Amino acid sequence: MKKISIAVLILIIGVISFSGCEKDDICVDGDEPLLVIRFYDASDTTELKDVTSLEVRGLSETETLDIIDNADLDSIALPLRATSTFTSFVISRQLSGEDTENIDVLTFSHETKSVFISRACGYIANYENLSDSLTPDSDNWIQSIEIVNTSIENSDSAHVKIFH
Repeated sequence: MKKISIAVLILIIGVISFSGCEKDDICVDGDEPLLVIRFYDASDTTELKDVTSLEVRGLSETETLDIIDNADLDSIALPLRATSTFTSFVISRQLSGEDTENIDVLTFSHETKSVFISRACGYIANYENLSDSLTPDSDNWIQSIEIVNTSIENSDSAHVKIFH
């Protein structure tokens, strides 16, 4: 009888110890959302318009980072800096038939909100209260900017419209 009770006790301890284990978590939802920008024709604000020879570089305190290099696109997705309240980009295009670039500097101000996803993924940054600032110069190719959605929680739809 004593051998059976010891075997049952070992079995119960084994079941209890393994019931506390969880299967390995795999992070599939841990990507931070990107700022989605769509480019529109300034004369027909409902029509998407490619930017020819588009180049986008991110600005930081110490360096300039290439994000998009010489592409013809009507939309882009850009990362925002979670460690700062603003993110600046140098957005340029080359006019057809010319060798010079037309460069505009665009800064997005935002608040960062940390969101817990899971134990495997940890936290990601979402962004709120998005606003824009275009550095004016004598030859801005970006004519106007419209913030469509001030909260950035996913990269499924456009957050900003740029008219050129």
